[in-house]
Amino acid sequence: MPKLKTHSGASKRFKLTATGKIKRKHAFKRHNLGKKENKQKRTLTKTAFVHKSDRKTILRMLNF
Repeated sequence: MPKLKTHSGASKRFKLTATGKIKRKHAFKRHNLGKKENKQKRTLTKTAFVHKSDRKTILRMLNF
């Protein structure tokens, strides 16, 4: 059986932590920022973790 290739889009978007959680970035921080409050823009800058229901799918794309 040949080696499996990792999903290149997923490898750019997700990182695995030492404890096994998957880090991700928030959406809605690219444009139209004038109508958003500063508090919302600040929270969107921080990293978040992938929900446990999506974990299996992303790990399959990353070949873990």
